[in-house]
Amino acid sequence: MEEYVVNGLQLPPLLVALLQQGRWQHPGDEVLRRLIPFFRESVDFLTAVPAMRRESSGFLADEPRIAKVFHEARGSKSAEPLCLPWLDVELAVFVAVNRVPGDDLGIALDYRTGVLDPRVVASDWDEGAGGCIWREVATSFSEFVRMLGV
Repeated sequence: MEEYVVNGLQLPPLLVALLQQGRWQHPGDEVLRRLIPFFRESVDFLTAVPAMRRESSGFLADEPRIAKVFHEARGSKSAEPLCLPWLDVELAVFVAVNRVPGDDLGIALDYRTGVLDPRVVASDWDEGAGGCIWREVATSFSEFVRMLGV
Protein backbone atom coordinates (compact mmCIF):
# COMPACT_ATOMS: atom_id res chain seq x y z
CA MET A 1 0.00 0.00 0.00
CA GLU A 2 3.06 2.32 0.11
CA GLU A 3 2.27 3.37 -3.43
CA TYR A 4 -0.80 5.15 -2.00
CA VAL A 5 1.08 7.21 0.58
CA VAL A 6 1.69 10.95 0.23
CA ASN A 7 3.75 12.88 2.81
CA GLY A 8 3.64 9.80 5.04
CA LEU A 9 -0.18 9.85 4.92
CA GLN A 10 -2.12 6.84 3.66
CA LEU A 11 -4.72 7.91 1.11
CA PRO A 12 -8.30 7.14 2.21
CA PRO A 13 -9.46 3.67 1.10
CA LEU A 14 -12.28 5.21 -0.94
CA LEU A 15 -9.83 7.40 -2.89
CA VAL A 16 -7.54 4.42 -3.46
CA ALA A 17 -10.48 2.43 -4.86
CA LEU A 18 -11.54 5.34 -7.10
CA LEU A 19 -7.98 5.75 -8.39
CA GLN A 20 -7.62 2.02 -9.07
CA GLN A 21 -10.94 1.94 -10.93
CA GLY A 22 -10.17 5.11 -12.91
CA ARG A 23 -13.24 6.79 -11.37
CA TRP A 24 -11.46 9.70 -9.63
CA GLN A 25 -12.33 12.11 -12.42
CA HIS A 26 -13.36 15.75 -12.55
CA PRO A 27 -17.19 15.93 -12.52
CA GLY A 28 -17.29 19.09 -14.66
CA ASP A 29 -16.85 22.75 -13.81
CA GLU A 30 -20.58 23.35 -13.24
CA VAL A 31 -20.86 20.59 -10.64
CA LEU A 32 -17.76 21.79 -8.84
CA ARG A 33 -18.92 25.42 -8.83
CA ARG A 34 -22.20 24.36 -7.22
CA LEU A 35 -20.26 22.56 -4.48
CA ILE A 36 -17.57 25.21 -4.07
CA PRO A 37 -19.22 28.50 -5.06
CA PHE A 38 -16.20 30.60 -4.06
CA PHE A 39 -14.11 28.98 -6.84
CA ARG A 40 -13.99 31.52 -9.65
CA GLU A 41 -11.55 29.57 -11.82
CA SER A 42 -11.28 25.90 -12.76
CA VAL A 43 -9.26 23.12 -11.20
CA ASP A 44 -8.11 19.75 -12.46
CA PHE A 45 -8.33 16.59 -10.37
CA LEU A 46 -5.03 14.84 -9.70
CA THR A 47 -5.56 11.30 -10.94
CA ALA A 48 -2.13 9.85 -10.14
CA VAL A 49 -0.31 9.53 -6.83
CA PRO A 50 2.99 11.01 -8.17
CA ALA A 51 1.10 14.20 -9.10
CA MET A 52 -0.42 14.31 -5.60
CA ARG A 53 3.05 13.96 -4.10
CA ARG A 54 4.43 16.74 -6.29
CA GLU A 55 1.58 19.16 -5.51
CA SER A 56 1.58 18.29 -1.79
CA SER A 57 5.24 19.10 -1.11
CA GLY A 58 4.29 22.12 1.01
CA PHE A 59 7.15 24.26 -0.25
CA LEU A 60 5.09 27.46 0.11
CA ALA A 61 5.12 26.99 3.88
CA ASP A 62 8.91 27.28 3.93
CA GLU A 63 9.02 30.95 2.88
CA PRO A 64 7.43 33.06 5.68
CA ARG A 65 6.18 35.90 3.47
CA ILE A 66 4.59 33.55 0.93
CA ALA A 67 3.26 31.24 3.65
CA LYS A 68 1.37 34.15 5.16
CA VAL A 69 -0.31 34.96 1.83
CA PHE A 70 -1.27 31.32 1.19
CA HIS A 71 -2.07 30.51 4.84
CA GLU A 72 0.13 27.42 4.73
CA ALA A 73 2.41 26.30 7.56
CA ARG A 74 4.14 23.25 8.97
CA GLY A 75 2.47 22.10 12.16
CA SER A 76 5.73 20.68 13.51
CA LYS A 77 7.24 24.19 13.42
CA SER A 78 4.23 26.00 14.86
CA ALA A 79 4.11 27.04 18.51
CA GLU A 80 0.32 26.63 18.51
CA PRO A 81 -1.98 24.11 16.83
CA LEU A 82 -2.87 25.15 13.29
CA CYS A 83 -6.57 25.56 12.60
CA LEU A 84 -8.53 26.78 9.60
CA PRO A 85 -8.12 29.13 7.79
CA TRP A 86 -4.54 27.79 7.89
CA LEU A 87 -3.52 24.59 6.12
CA ASP A 88 -1.01 22.33 7.87
CA VAL A 89 0.98 21.12 4.86
CA GLU A 90 2.34 18.18 6.83
CA LEU A 91 -1.21 16.87 7.31
CA ALA A 92 -2.62 17.66 3.88
CA VAL A 93 -2.75 16.00 0.48
CA PHE A 94 -3.78 17.95 -2.60
CA VAL A 95 -6.32 16.14 -4.81
CA ALA A 96 -7.04 19.00 -7.24
CA VAL A 97 -5.14 22.10 -8.35
CA ASN A 98 -5.66 25.11 -10.60
CA ARG A 99 -6.07 24.37 -14.28
CA VAL A 100 -4.42 27.63 -15.34
CA PRO A 101 -0.97 28.37 -13.88
CA GLY A 102 -1.14 31.36 -11.58
CA ASP A 103 -4.77 30.88 -10.49
CA ASP A 104 -3.38 29.28 -7.30
CA LEU A 105 -6.36 27.15 -6.29
CA GLY A 106 -6.46 23.80 -4.58
CA ILE A 107 -8.61 21.15 -3.00
CA ALA A 108 -6.91 19.14 -0.28
CA LEU A 109 -7.57 16.34 2.15
CA ASP A 110 -7.07 17.73 5.66
CA TYR A 111 -5.94 14.91 7.94
CA ARG A 112 -6.27 17.03 11.10
CA THR A 113 -9.80 15.62 11.45
CA GLY A 114 -8.89 11.96 10.97
CA VAL A 115 -6.69 9.64 8.96
CA LEU A 116 -9.27 7.23 7.53
CA ASP A 117 -11.74 9.77 6.14
CA PRO A 118 -10.19 13.27 6.34
CA ARG A 119 -12.20 16.42 5.70
CA VAL A 120 -11.91 18.23 2.40
CA VAL A 121 -10.82 21.86 2.25
CA ALA A 122 -10.42 24.31 -0.61
CA SER A 123 -8.53 27.54 -1.06
CA ASP A 124 -10.45 30.79 -1.24
CA TRP A 125 -8.90 34.09 -2.27
CA ASP A 126 -10.26 36.51 0.32
CA GLU A 127 -9.37 40.16 -0.16
CA GLY A 128 -10.21 40.91 3.48
CA ALA A 129 -7.81 38.22 4.72
CA GLY A 130 -5.02 39.53 2.51
CA GLY A 131 -4.64 36.34 0.51
CA CYS A 132 -5.71 32.75 0.32
CA ILE A 133 -7.60 31.12 3.19
CA TRP A 134 -8.67 27.50 3.54
CA ARG A 135 -12.33 26.61 3.98
CA GLU A 136 -14.03 23.31 4.69
CA VAL A 137 -16.13 22.03 1.80
CA ALA A 138 -16.98 18.59 3.24
CA THR A 139 -16.58 17.08 6.70
CA SER A 140 -15.09 13.94 5.15
CA PHE A 141 -13.74 12.66 1.86
CA SER A 142 -16.59 10.15 1.60
CA GLU A 143 -19.09 13.01 1.98
CA PHE A 144 -17.26 14.96 -0.74
CA VAL A 145 -17.47 11.96 -3.09
CA ARG A 146 -21.23 11.68 -2.42
CA MET A 147 -21.62 15.40 -3.11
CA LEU A 148 -19.73 15.00 -6.41
CA GLY A 149 -21.85 12.05 -7.43
CA VAL A 150 -18.78 9.98 -8.28
